[in-house]
Amino acid sequence: MAPRANWKGFLRLSLVTCPVALYPATSESEKISFNQLNRQTGHRIKYLKVDADTGDEVPNEDIVKGYQLEKDQFIEVTKEELEEIALESTRTIEIDEFVDKTDIDPRYLIRPYYIRPDGKVGHDAFAVIRETIREMNKVAIGRVVLTNREHIIALEPLDKGLVGTLLRYPYEVRSEQEYFEDIQQVKLTKDMLDLAKHIVNQKAGRFEPEKLENHYETALIELINQKRSGKPITPKERPATGNVVDLMEALRRSVGKEAAPAKAGKPAKMGRKASAGQKEMLMPIEGKKPKEAAAKKPAAKPQRKSA
Repeated sequence: MAPRANWKGFLRLSLVTCPVALYPATSESEKISFNQLNRQTGHRIKYLKVDADTGDEVPNEDIVKGYQLEKDQFIEVTKEELEEIALESTRTIEIDEFVDKTDIDPRYLIRPYYIRPDGKVGHDAFAVIRETIREMNKVAIGRVVLTNREHIIALEPLDKGLVGTLLRYPYEVRSEQEYFEDIQQVKLTKDMLDLAKHIVNQKAGRFEPEKLENHYETALIELINQKRSGKPITPKERPATGNVVDLMEALRRSVGKEAAPAKAGKPAKMGRKASAGQKEMLMPIEGKKPKEAAAKKPAAKPQRKSA
């Protein structure tokens, strides 16, 4: 089944327009998530929307937006009023300018989306816009309205499509000065910098996302599988950490540590194992026969199992 678009509209460069669809380029669905439970019954916690004064539950159709002026004083804004002020770009990504990618401060990046032609028409116009951006080696800056708010979006080619990254507005980015002004100016010796550079060279490599592993996610999977199988949970000893007293000595030890050869026969951990581990959680616990697990009837009420 084809993925469902988050947004459909038009991509426009001056008088060149084509229908496009926008899809999330990232996903959080593979991460382990938890529900909140009642410790006494094991039942899930349910949240209700209630009137802050009366305590009565309020149906969705009676809930409106309000801007707080001061305590207990609000300006009510209706859905119709918000639609009335919706901008022209509601269904159009309007390209305003082209900039160098290096001009975009990483702090302004929010999240990426894939953009592709929508339907059978408009592929020619889409290709013209995509290849123009590619050949000019620029990033197109445009505007798009998502969830009733206008966002700045940066467009750049990726294979046969485009990647659009939402950008923050300047007022959303905090100034670094209030955080960095108290950092002391330190004079470093050439020996210190040479040792540090040596460590960097020893650890130099290429960015390969498939090598990245979410260690916390892997530990969560292991914890849940242990609890499913009834194994006792024993806290692991954490390595002792101490304050660095002699910086030069720490650098020298680091150089020696990084130079030590890796243990033979131990393959590098890959990030994709986490996904496989999550699928394993849906399978019968190790040691049980699949038929027995399938034949077991689900309990009528949620049961809690203590670790």
